[in-house]
Formats: sequence, C-alpha cells, structure tokens
Amino acid sequence: MPRKLDLTAIRAEFPILARQVNGHPLVYLDNAASAQKPDAVIDAMANQARTAYANVHRGLHTLANEATEAFEAARETVRAFLNAPSTDNVIFTKGSTEGINLVASALAARIQPGDEIVLSIMEHHSNIVPWHFLRERRGAVLRWVGLTADGSLDMDAMRAAIGPKTKMVAVTHMSNVLGTVTDVAAIAAMAHGVGAQLLADGSQAAVHLSVDVQALGCDWYVFTGHKLYGPTGIGALYGTAEALDRARPYQGGGEMIEIVETDRVTYNTPPHKFEAGTPPILEAVGLGAALRWMGQFDTAEVAAHEHALYTRAREALRGINGLKVHGEAPGKGAVLSFSLEGAHPHDLAQILDRYGVAIRAGHHCAQPLMQYLGVSATARASFALYNTQGEVDAFAEALAKARKMLV
Repeated sequence: MPRKLDLTAIRAEFPILARQVNGHPLVYLDNAASAQKPDAVIDAMANQARTAYANVHRGLHTLANEATEAFEAARETVRAFLNAPSTDNVIFTKGSTEGINLVASALAARIQPGDEIVLSIMEHHSNIVPWHFLRERRGAVLRWVGLTADGSLDMDAMRAAIGPKTKMVAVTHMSNVLGTVTDVAAIAAMAHGVGAQLLADGSQAAVHLSVDVQALGCDWYVFTGHKLYGPTGIGALYGTAEALDRARPYQGGGEMIEIVETDRVTYNTPPHKFEAGTPPILEAVGLGAALRWMGQFDTAEVAAHEHALYTRAREALRGINGLKVHGEAPGKGAVLSFSLEGAHPHDLAQILDRYGVAIRAGHHCAQPLMQYLGVSATARASFALYNTQGEVDAFAEALAKARKMLV
C-alpha cells in the first residue's frame, strides 16, 4: 500500500526545508539541479559510518562483511528501481557524467573515421562532450536532431538522422531545460534497426517517471543520485549483458581485476570489471535509502502532484508581459524554463533569492539548446515531491516584484 502524499509530514522529513533565507521561508525550486535530502538518507549514511564502516568485498572480518552486505543491497535496490534483469547489469558510478564517459570510452575502440553518433539538441553537456572526444580523437561525426515548435523531439528528423554509419544514439529521457520526455523505446528500435546502440540519460527522468530499462529497450541507461533525494558522488549505469561484455574496462586498479602478473592481466566480470578502486560506499548506502524512500509513494500520484505545481506556476506566469516559457511539449516534466524581456536570468535569480526563493539561472549545461532557442540563458523553476502550492504562489509573487525592479 503506497504511503499517503501528506506534504506536511513529508516536508518534516527534510530538515533544510525548515530554514529561512534572507528572512523568508526557504522556497526551494532548484530541484532539477539537485534535490534536498530526507532524514532517511542522512541517517542511513551516518549510521553506516558510525556502526559498520569498512572497505567492501575484500575483507573477511565482521565490519567488512556488513559493509559489503549494505553496499550490495543498494545495488539490488537500484536493480529493482530500473527493473534490470540482474545486479550484474548495474555499475555504480560517480553520477551520470561518469557513466556516459564510461560508455564513450568503451565505444572508442570500435569507432572508425566517419562513424556517426546521433544526439538531440536538448542534451546536457555531459551527454555531448564525451562524444566530442570521439569526434576529436577518433574521427566520429556528430549528427544533431532538432525539435518541433512546442519543444518535442522531432521524431521524423531522428529517423532520418539514424543510418548505416550510426554507431550510437545518445538521448535524454527528460530534458533538464524543457522538461520534454522522449520516446526512448521508439528511438531504441530505430537504433537497433541499423545495428547501433542506444544510451538514455535518465538524470531527470529517474526522479519523475517509472523507469523500466527492459521495456525501454536501451543498451545503456544512466542516472545520478543527488537529483533523486540521494547524496552527491554516486549514480548508476545500466548496461545490457551484451553491451557490458563488449565494453572494455574504463579504469584500471583494484577490484576490477581477476589476476595481475608482471606480464599479463585478466579482468573481473561485470559489474566489478567497471568499478576500479574503493567505491563510494556510504554514498551507495545513501542512494539505496533514497530509492527506498521514493518507493514508498505511488509514482503516478507524485507525478500528478508535480504536474499540478507546474500548471499553477505556468498559469501564474501567463499574464506577464514580455515573458516567454521555453518548452511546452505534451507530457513534459515539472520543469519551467522562462525568459523575461529586459531582464537577465541571473538578475531574476538574485532578486528572487532575496525573498527566499531558489531558482536556477544560466545555460543549464545545455549551450547548444540555448543557441537553438536563440537565448544566452534562461531562468528555471523545477518542482519536487515536497513542494507546495503555497510555494508556487510565493515564487509568482517574488517574480512579480523582480519584474517591477528590472523592467
């Protein structure tokens, strides 16, 4: 039975939400950058450090065994969260960025000059720069797919971009700027039709959608812990058994080996093959706690709540002269990016902060998208499970005051 979406009780589990900023109650609307942490996560990490901390896998003593059990239990939690077939498909990483770099590194050996990598114009720099490495170093060609008028991914253009030279299609599952949700399953089918792989960046989607990697049909899926109420420095990469078997190790060191001799080395099996060195043990425990905390709630009910917050904010902005909302694709996530004529997004964010309202301003690590939209930056309010209708109203009031000051 899912837990009731009682916002008063939920907010009480997030200590930081009780603080004030500049004499005003904190209204935290920067969730797409990083979400706040509940007591369940904070306590899980602290308790592990206090009572059962040791290095994992290699020890034979009690603390090592307990730490290993907690670490691998977190891996199982990630497996269930993604509906991966096995924990062998789940690689712990520092976050989505490292996961994508791992995949790009694994692909590099098979890239020949002229091979193509297909990207959407919405991608975060983390899902662009690693492919630029292959362009610079291996002669790969990057092919870009644009958007329709409402900010949806242009699926006809995607179909046209994928061809016999395509080796990888790398696409966001949900845009961190526009909130656009892409049809990963359809794109995966296109990629597989030409023998290419599909990587989905789930950094935003994992927080707001039910993710089933088997149903999506992706070869690779990445997400990061700090956006879904977990700690920084931890994330996960899902890879199919075939993709992981074909991939060469990303880093060398302890844990990822089977045998090391003076003249040869043999590698461990996945997932350990890709987890060189001492892993982020406490962070993995925190990630597991975050996913279990999220799992108490009905995903559809949370999504409806977040969409209601977005709708209320969108309606509040509708009557403001000179304000443009970027991205209104059907089924989009609760991310509201906007520009106000005559006001720089950085100035808007600084003024809103005076009233305790935290939003993000800048290019959001999506400069190609900014160029596509014809802006240098946007302001962005992004909503989470713990946000309230009253906070949306406080955001709208602060924005109105900022407009009077700047325009």
